[in-house]
Amino acid sequence: METVNSEFLGYSMYNGKLMDILLKGKTIVNTLNQYSFCLAEEDKNFKNALLQSDVLLPDGISIVLSAKFLSGSEIHKIAGADLHEFILKYLNSVYGSCFYLGSKNETLEVIKSKIVEKFPNVNCGSYSPPFKDSFTEEDNDLMVQKINEFNPDVVFVGMTAPKQEKWVHQNKDRIQATYICSIGAVFDYFSGTIERPNDVWVKYGLEWLGRFMKEPKRLWKRYFFMD
Repeated sequence: METVNSEFLGYSMYNGKLMDILLKGKTIVNTLNQYSFCLAEEDKNFKNALLQSDVLLPDGISIVLSAKFLSGSEIHKIAGADLHEFILKYLNSVYGSCFYLGSKNETLEVIKSKIVEKFPNVNCGSYSPPFKDSFTEEDNDLMVQKINEFNPDVVFVGMTAPKQEKWVHQNKDRIQATYICSIGAVFDYFSGTIERPNDVWVKYGLEWLGRFMKEPKRLWKRYFFMD
C-alpha cells in the first residue's frame, strides 16, 4: 500500500493513518521537528538519513504550521509518543514483540515492567549501549547482535537526534526487524523519567511549551535557536 505524503521544504512528510504504516514491509520510521530540521541543515549525514526514511512523521506544531503557510499543505502532527502507544496496542493484539535500544538500564527496566502491566501480550527486550558520542565497529556489531538474537517485530531506538537516525541508517540492512522507529525522548516519557505534557497541551499544539517550562535550561536552544 502506498503511503500518503506531503512535501515540506524537500522532505516527504507522512500524512496518512498510523495503521497504514504497519501494512508496509520493512519500514524505517523517523520524525521531523523544528530542532531536527535545523540540525539537518548543518549535518549532511543526518539530513540524508531523514530523507531516506520510509516514513517521516511531522512531530512538531512548527512543522505543521510552516507546511500550511508555505505550501497550503494540511499536515497532521503525529508525535513519536503517539506512534509508540499505537504500535504497542497493535503488538498486544497480535502477541507481537519489540526491542528497545538506548537509554540507561534503569530506564529500560521500568519500560519493560510497564509493558508487562499495560501490554501483557507483548514480548519485550532491550539493550543499553555505551554512552559515547560515536560507536566503534565492535559497539555496532554488539547492538545489532542483541537485536537480532531477540528477533523482534519492532525496534524502538532512543539515543536522541541526530545520533539515533544516523545509527539506524548505517545499520538498517543488518537489523532483522520489520519496523525500526527512532523515537528519542519517548523512552523517558513512557518510563516516567520525564513527564509528558497533559492532553490539553497536546491538543492545542503546545506540547513543546509544556516541555520547555519543565526543562528551560536544557531545551531553550532546541526551541529558540534557529541557526
